[in-house]
Amino acid sequence: MLLADVVAASAAVTATRSRTGKAGAIAELLRRADTDEVEPVTAWLAGEPRQGRLGVGRRTLSQMVGDHAPAPSLRVAAVDRTLTELAETSGAGSAARRNALLTTLLSAATADEQQFLVRLLTGELRQGALEGVVLDAVATAAGVPAASVRRAFMLSGRLPETAGTALAGGVEALDAVHLQVGRPVRPMLASPGSSLDAALADLGTDVTVEFKLDGARIQVHRDGDVVRVWTRTLREVTDGVPELVDRVRALPCESAVLDGETLALDDDGRPRAFQDTKSRFGSDASDDSVLLSPFFFDLLHLDGRDLLDEPLHVRLDALAELLADDEHAALRMPGVRRAAPEQAAEVLDGALDAGHEGVVVKALDATYAAGRRGKAWQKVKPVHTLDLVVIGAEWGYGRRSGKLSNIHLGARDPDGGEPVMVGKTFKGMTDQLLDWQTRSFPIHAREHTDWGVLLRPELVVEIALDAAQRSTRYPGGVALRFARVLRYRPDKTPAEADTLDAVRALLAGS
Repeated sequence: MLLADVVAASAAVTATRSRTGKAGAIAELLRRADTDEVEPVTAWLAGEPRQGRLGVGRRTLSQMVGDHAPAPSLRVAAVDRTLTELAETSGAGSAARRNALLTTLLSAATADEQQFLVRLLTGELRQGALEGVVLDAVATAAGVPAASVRRAFMLSGRLPETAGTALAGGVEALDAVHLQVGRPVRPMLASPGSSLDAALADLGTDVTVEFKLDGARIQVHRDGDVVRVWTRTLREVTDGVPELVDRVRALPCESAVLDGETLALDDDGRPRAFQDTKSRFGSDASDDSVLLSPFFFDLLHLDGRDLLDEPLHVRLDALAELLADDEHAALRMPGVRRAAPEQAAEVLDGALDAGHEGVVVKALDATYAAGRRGKAWQKVKPVHTLDLVVIGAEWGYGRRSGKLSNIHLGARDPDGGEPVMVGKTFKGMTDQLLDWQTRSFPIHAREHTDWGVLLRPELVVEIALDAAQRSTRYPGGVALRFARVLRYRPDKTPAEADTLDAVRALLAGS
């Protein structure tokens, strides 16, 4: 298969807002791909190289783009091999070797192929919601149930590998993918709930109501004495969190997969600023004086028994037994099962009094549906919050002159398109945050204008708002009311931002 075929399919996907149309274009391409082409093609159409980020900047690539091939000749497998070689090139003289590889690749590409490769290598092809569309396309191309594809993806965590498995082995190979201790599972996500009463009315009385912490999501795997820790984006952070490793290694089990949150607490047991917790997950040296405390709310595996397909009440029983000793009881997320409305309100009040965000209401009969924001888990906070994508910013005026201030906010398109603008805000920004935005936004710019910058959909920001309202001003037909910035979320990708449907759910009377 030629790279030009992938470029044409990518253009077709971009040209339509129809989820069915996008999936159909991708499925047709996957049917034509050879076995060794399926994984790279899937990765590219999902927006990134199969090898992950390759550390190539737009400025470097722009300098290499020039003369181009008159006709397509690059083949998918050859391009993928070059990207693998690029990823593996390191050590003395590696910069020159990497530049030579890129120069050779780009000079053999047509003009359209050059632009596609530049966008792919710099992350500009990322369309987070497209992941779900690609999964649908894989199911169509392989002629297998979408549920089998999604489950295998949940358990493997790798979309290209899942596509390769589906097209090579069909449903039998997909169903053979199991939870593996030591390989992270894509986490189950909670949807925003409009209120505690609404969440209870939606899910009924057979629920658990648990604290919602202002922390970082973690997944911890133990296999004998080996303990490994991943973030919600499946980035391993084991070496940076030895206190979490020690706490799990002390549990009375041989193997386990635990899901939970961690955060830094002060001497009174109240949560420290989220930035303190975040500092322990940065790429630079972490502050050893900031200790993290884990709180687990789910158990996916215990001593050879997979629990993913068990209802939540069974998983919670197993978790309670694992953490039954007084020494380990503090590791369990506070909550109440089958809480009456007044008890649920007391849990919410207790969470807020302790300095936490709110509660999560979970259906006790729900299995673990990873990687999707279903209605089985609903997070309730006294102030509505949404995770949105920053898609632009305007230059400020007055005391904010010279600073990128008013940010444009986009909700994730559930059909896989670009984020849909739902509002702007300049509220809630400190001077330090304004300085950071002004320094950082040009790195993510897709276009500079007289009024500011348009940004690639890469940054996620948590926004507080009073409500949503119907509006003809924005393409989604909805706008945010009294939106203000709470914080940026480097722990989240645009694929995890809230959808336009989540914003619409906050409309009065919805």
